[in-house]
Amino acid sequence: MADSPIQFRSDVTVELVRHSARDADVLFAARVSTQGEQTLESAQSGEEATVKDRGLINYLMRDRHGSPFEHNSMTFYVQAPIFVFREFMRHRIASYNEESGRYKELAPVFYVPSPERNLVQTGKPGAYEFHPGTAEQTALVNQQARDISIQAYEAYQQMLEAGVAREVARIVLPLNIYSSMYVTMNARALMNFLSLRTKREGSHFPSFPQREIEMCAEKMEEFWAELMPMTYAAFNSNGRVAP
Repeated sequence: MADSPIQFRSDVTVELVRHSARDADVLFAARVSTQGEQTLESAQSGEEATVKDRGLINYLMRDRHGSPFEHNSMTFYVQAPIFVFREFMRHRIASYNEESGRYKELAPVFYVPSPERNLVQTGKPGAYEFHPGTAEQTALVNQQARDISIQAYEAYQQMLEAGVAREVARIVLPLNIYSSMYVTMNARALMNFLSLRTKREGSHFPSFPQREIEMCAEKMEEFWAELMPMTYAAFNSNGRVAP
């Protein structure tokens, strides 16, 4: 049984563990439509994209020719509360493998919102606005989340110590317990994810994501921006719409 103390976090972890993703991957995939086998040499040589290729990538993005953006791959390792993972898995454009509470004892790590996290919701479905909470609301959320997490994990441990199967004992754990997973997607899928899970000025279609999944999306976006700078620039200049 776990004997480590209960931990509380207000952040998420995102690491890029492997990738095959470059602007050049978009270019050779796009040019096969007009150049056929002539594109083999550039594809096999691993040539990096040059500034003169920026126009083609922008054209593809602007006119939503999406398939050339699929010939790449990025795998991220993510640690976040389970309620964030349930939002992730609404996106059926990626491959997921998550740690299992059936096969391993879950670590006592729980999410508590930071004091900067907005707590008050106004507006209507699809167009909510969030505003800072009062000092009293912030203290209430913090204390209640901690108390419930401690109580739930103690109940979980009691059942495990009594010989109850992990898959049964875990039912008392709250959604703010941390889990971990690998998620693999291509750039087109990632653009779709970012268009929905980040709120940015200049987006053609406004999005209103929950802050905790936006925290993950922001970290994923940083990695992708370094891997495929031309594609990333075209995504932003064309309103952050997935092609």
